[in-house]
Amino acid sequence: MRNTIRELYVGESDRAHRFRYALLGFDIVTILFVIVTSFTQHGPFVETVDAVFGIVILTEFGARFWISTNRLRLMTRIVTLADLIAIVSFLAPLAGEGLGFLRVMRTLRLLHTYHLSQQLKRDFPYFRRNDDVVLAVLNLGVFIFIMTGLVYATQYTVNPQIGNYADALYFTVTALTTTGFGDITLQGPWGRMISVIVMIFGVTLFLRLVQVILRPDKVRHECQTCGLVLHDADAVHCKHCGEVVHIKTEGQT
Repeated sequence: MRNTIRELYVGESDRAHRFRYALLGFDIVTILFVIVTSFTQHGPFVETVDAVFGIVILTEFGARFWISTNRLRLMTRIVTLADLIAIVSFLAPLAGEGLGFLRVMRTLRLLHTYHLSQQLKRDFPYFRRNDDVVLAVLNLGVFIFIMTGLVYATQYTVNPQIGNYADALYFTVTALTTTGFGDITLQGPWGRMISVIVMIFGVTLFLRLVQVILRPDKVRHECQTCGLVLHDADAVHCKHCGEVVHIKTEGQT
């Protein structure tokens, strides 16, 4: 049984590919659920779905823990911490605890998409040709989701300007782009610290995305000798085999 489950997570069979894509789909559904329920009252239906998600996440985490060959390393990873917080926050309504706001940590589950990067490159030519752009977009997207969730979780009970996930997203984007309309501001010292983090790290990730799109670190040109595809923009020789490469370039400034 253990070998069968391990094959689903790390194998190369069609069944393993479908299983990993199903996990990715489940992650996306839970994130959308967190966003949508921020606009609604958390009644019995939402609490029931919370419990179902919590049980599924707990079962999936238990399977990964069971097949892991280095459980200490698994337990110290940030994705594992996000899973444990998500499990507690999804199942908390069953115990009557007020931990529902911790569901926002479920957005960290997006980091699992990085584990599928090699498979996505094999299955989709777009990912294979634009992996740097995709990675930069994912980094920025994950940051925006996490910070929006943090803004919502810390402000929606004390700040009348933050009523739902859309308000939190609006503030995060205006702060990240340094537009700063000022119609929504975060309250308290923690609110100011969150604003600083969004502006500093968000701008850095945004500029990185612009750089990757307009002036990438690597250019795609296949070496005729060894087949290396990515080279420095000003490369004259292939770093893998030393062969002369003829890359069309306008030069570096």
